[in-house]
Amino acid sequence: MTPELAEVVGSPVLVWRPATPWFAISSGVLGGGMGERHWVVNATVANQYARLDPDRHLAEIAAALGLVGPGIGLLTAVDVREVEHRSDSGVQVSVTTGIGAHPTWAAGPATFPEPVGTINAVCWLPRRLSPAALVNAVATVAEAKAQALFGAGVPGTGTPTDATALLCPLTGTPEPFGGPRSPVGGPLARAVYSAIRTRL
Repeated sequence: MTPELAEVVGSPVLVWRPATPWFAISSGVLGGGMGERHWVVNATVANQYARLDPDRHLAEIAAALGLVGPGIGLLTAVDVREVEHRSDSGVQVSVTTGIGAHPTWAAGPATFPEPVGTINAVCWLPRRLSPAALVNAVATVAEAKAQALFGAGVPGTGTPTDATALLCPLTGTPEPFGGPRSPVGGPLARAVYSAIRTRL
């Protein structure tokens, strides 16, 4: 599913407005968790973003765009016009990649302030996944991201603020698996890997 490009208060925003709701799992600060979602936004903010209420900020962006119902909101310092789209076997992904000057290791020590960077992945899946398979698919996205960074020689597994949103149809027999060798997880991993690797 291809997003539209909008602008809110001078900043670019990617907006997905599906005709019908989808079932989602997301780590987004707005609409995170699991459930029915009506829209998704991925919005650019300044490198020195200092608001402590990003969920409210995203709700304001959604309202400015006329979006209604529960949705998912993501923020990034990357210009979202640099999004990479990929499709593989019905899976469609849109990834904005920014690792900053200092990517982080997931199991590394905390640093203050944390380095700036965000990799946001919005992924549309062609078939319904069970809740457990959706959790598994989130891990698949993380593995594909780490593989892309490793393949590019980047010394880290991501950034402290990476976010993922996976959406699938509300109906249909749920697929029980979402790992990288499953019918949906395999294409998902390849698409995410390709989208991130292109920007490294």
